[in-house]
Amino acid sequence: MNRRVHAAVPASPLLRRGSLNRRFSASPATFAGKVTVVTGAGSGIGRALATNLAKEGATVAITDVDEAGLAETADLIRAAGGSVTSHRLDVTDDLGAVTYAEELHARFGAVHQLYNNAGVEHHGDLEHSDLSQIRRVMDINYGGVVNLTKAFLPYLIESGDGHIINVSSLFGLLGMAGQSAYSASKFAVRGLTESLRQEMLAAGHPVQVTCVHPSSVKTAIARNSSVAAGEDAAAVAALYDDKLARISSDRAAQIILRGVRRRRPRVLIGTDAYALDILVRLLGPAYQRGAAALAARVQPGLTLKDGR
Repeated sequence: MNRRVHAAVPASPLLRRGSLNRRFSASPATFAGKVTVVTGAGSGIGRALATNLAKEGATVAITDVDEAGLAETADLIRAAGGSVTSHRLDVTDDLGAVTYAEELHARFGAVHQLYNNAGVEHHGDLEHSDLSQIRRVMDINYGGVVNLTKAFLPYLIESGDGHIINVSSLFGLLGMAGQSAYSASKFAVRGLTESLRQEMLAAGHPVQVTCVHPSSVKTAIARNSSVAAGEDAAAVAALYDDKLARISSDRAAQIILRGVRRRRPRVLIGTDAYALDILVRLLGPAYQRGAAALAARVQPGLTLKDGR
């Protein structure tokens, strides 16, 4: 009679390291006493993240290229009794990012959380957008996340309780006509974030990774956006500010921090983000026809001309 012999198979190193990471991630995250870095903190979600982190007792290191906005954020934090340090940083400067990370680590002895929030928007179809405009969006929105993450990752691992929070977009969940460059950059952020999370789990590193997908948050991003040839910048900004933006930056920051506290891998902001995420999952590529029709109806300069 043949008997099956079931040999004991040891768990793979990858699984053992992953289980360590899961045990590490069971408890809620805290902010008090943590050293946190926030990019794009001169206004909008970045400013709201910085002020809310300071209220929670974190030491906040803020960066932006907008020195006046950065100073205002720092003043708000200090006026409320918070701990803050500010530094002008262009996130596309990879060597500058490395130097900044080294200086912060030398000053505080540890870095625990990195909020990659800095970003810009570009409105216009690919056909009429300059390559320089497309590259700028990719360099800041995606390249900036890569630069800061690469610079701070060794210190986040070393902290024993690291967390990387990358801000993507609703347009990192679905594509939209007139947003090709911006959507591409935010899909890239999502892909990087989800892959990095898996790498941290596989290596057993004590670093959580979260991807944030905000929908229409009240910020100045549309007013400061570049536009393709033939587009009306004022009309684009008015559409966003008057008809689309509904969620305050402060509320968005609170939702993000709640997700960080719960160590969520994904944070959606806004009911439309939840609804459209489900719709894309259900419809697959079929959503694109409806999205094109919607874009043609609401976005300046777009028309739907054929049945593809």
